[in-house]
Amino acid sequence: MLEISTSILTVEKDNATKTFYDLEVAGTDYYHIDVMDGKFVERNTEKMMYEYTNIIKQISNLPLDIHLMVENVKENIDRYLPLNPSIITFHYEICKSDEEVIDYINYIKENNIKPAISIKPATNIDKIKKFLPMLHMVLIMTVEPGKGGQKLIPEALKKAKELKQYLEKNNLDTYIEVDGGVNKDTIDMVKDAGVDIAVAGSSIISADDFKEVISELK
Repeated sequence: MLEISTSILTVEKDNATKTFYDLEVAGTDYYHIDVMDGKFVERNTEKMMYEYTNIIKQISNLPLDIHLMVENVKENIDRYLPLNPSIITFHYEICKSDEEVIDYINYIKENNIKPAISIKPATNIDKIKKFLPMLHMVLIMTVEPGKGGQKLIPEALKKAKELKQYLEKNNLDTYIEVDGGVNKDTIDMVKDAGVDIAVAGSSIISADDFKEVISELK
């Protein structure tokens, strides 16, 4: 079954604790933490996401899915390690060399966290194929990173389908996650592409009934 990682990007601060509790009750599989530095992407959410993650750790044992949209990857990995996340994802595009990519993967693994790489809609999956045996997951952005509420780019799902075929052909058990524009109108396309985990934010957080939306997406 497709798993759902709920992005908490649009959660209102005044209702944060109740919202996180309600999401767990509603059946989300992960909390998706969008860490942005205002450099790699326009928005800066570093302070808010760190505060939210600390709140979550006090009330929930659900896995944390940390998505780093930042230039200083190592600093942010170190910041979240004490919170024991399940997955830490960094962007391929921020790395200056293959060696840097491998260093980040190994550093995350050494700390008993599952490593993942994210690619923007314009980045070809051929760029990351060499790293797949080392990775727990690939996060394919189906919108341009940095903003919530965008429409899904269908062409990006073609990469997910291509990646799924490559993984099966090479007997690799790397998971595929997509992030951006996932809602009840696009979820069938997401499933058809062979995606394992779908990130949904606005479509869940803006709903009156979290459980109904999450169940429908699954």
